[in-house]
Amino acid sequence: MIQMFHVTKAYPGDPPALLDVNLMVEKGEFVFLTGPSGAGKTTLLRLVFCAEPASRGQILVGGRNVARIRQSSIPFLRRNIGVVFQDFKLLPHRTVLDNVALAMDVLGVPRDEARQRANRMLKLVGLSHKTESLPLKLSGGEQQRVVIARALVNEPALLLADEPTGNLDPGLTQEIMSLLSDANVRGTTVVVATHDLAMVERLQKRMVRLEKGRIVHDAGPAVVRRVG
Repeated sequence: MIQMFHVTKAYPGDPPALLDVNLMVEKGEFVFLTGPSGAGKTTLLRLVFCAEPASRGQILVGGRNVARIRQSSIPFLRRNIGVVFQDFKLLPHRTVLDNVALAMDVLGVPRDEARQRANRMLKLVGLSHKTESLPLKLSGGEQQRVVIARALVNEPALLLADEPTGNLDPGLTQEIMSLLSDANVRGTTVVVATHDLAMVERLQKRMVRLEKGRIVHDAGPAVVRRVG
């Protein structure tokens, strides 16, 4: 699903955000990206999502070389990628239902079908009673579930999540991770960037640790606890 070959991302005047990264994520995997702030986790996700290009190296997503994709073709690639970034980017003056349905509107899904699918997804994340609410009327945990519903409503092949449980209490963290795990069980490849090592240990998934832009550990479930 994701292949990275000797990928470097550098910004003028700063040390490289990523340095000679090689990574392969198979279809159907659930992978945690860990590491301290500034390690390169968000940058790695942004490169996969084509939010910006790599400085060097190759990145393949679903078999397509993103460096060779025309700018006009990036929206087509993103149709199969769901994204949950730290900035929720919910439209404040549109209802919860509209925010989720919007992900299908841009793909040309008929309005009635889009709203039906959005309703089903909001029910799945436990927000069927909030469909007509505005985002600012929701709690942080509820807003995060709306973002996840929006990311999953098109049943993407790949889901990228950057600190999806940041600043949430343990109960909400467990709810959010259950939603992502359920999506993975249904076939979505999931990559989650997180600082929460306790959560990583508890879920026992593959963990890739970044430090100063380099991959320093790539551990399967059996050895996650050995990584500090």
